[in-house]
Amino acid sequence: MIQPRLASVVERRLLVNYRVAPDVAARLLPAPLRPQLVHGHAVAGLCLLRLGGVRPDWAPRGVGLRSENAAHRIAVEWDGPDGVETGVYIPRRDTASRVNAWAGGRIFPGRHGRADFDVEESAGRVRVAFATRDGAVRAEATVDVAGELRGSSLFADLAEASRFFRGGAKGYSATRAGRHLDGMELRTAAWHVEAGAVRAVSSSYFEDPDRFPPGSATLDCALVMRDVPVAWRPLPAMAAA
Repeated sequence: MIQPRLASVVERRLLVNYRVAPDVAARLLPAPLRPQLVHGHAVAGLCLLRLGGVRPDWAPRGVGLRSENAAHRIAVEWDGPDGVETGVYIPRRDTASRVNAWAGGRIFPGRHGRADFDVEESAGRVRVAFATRDGAVRAEATVDVAGELRGSSLFADLAEASRFFRGGAKGYSATRAGRHLDGMELRTAAWHVEAGAVRAVSSSYFEDPDRFPPGSATLDCALVMRDVPVAWRPLPAMAAA
């Protein structure tokens, strides 16, 4: 895989987060990854992401691709050479972009399925719905932008939630061969998230009783990121069991 250094703008990133039973989350992870726990809960969720200006980091800002994307994520930790490291494992990615679907797993980490997206946005509300073309996943989330994070059992306030998700900047994905995990790190000096008040969420992935037995995955909170310039840096492959 080529794994170039990339730059882009996160035009919109909607994080819909679930509290998950640790043993259930652990079954979805390849070794050496294990769930990162917050108050005894694993943390998983949906990342509904619109990227703009995706390009090699040496290219000017005026060029680049724009795409709608969805990723299912599980917060993880593992033992690194200098101690415990944190990030996310991404069991599934989907995109509206033919380019991303072709390049995922070839040019940059993570195979991408194709999906169709329906998006409505205003200054105070974000609605994103998508359905994968293989029929495996459907999801919809409507979130109002809020001044404070309320009702979360994982995080006391927005600042605590922001620190947690900023610490999950390293993302790992399975490869076609399955012998190692490919990784990429999100970097930004302009990190900023807003609290979201959930109006409605549905997810066939998290509502699948075979994957998440009843009561093992509970909607917790949502966060919104908008108009943040970022860089994407490849990580060394991680051996997987």
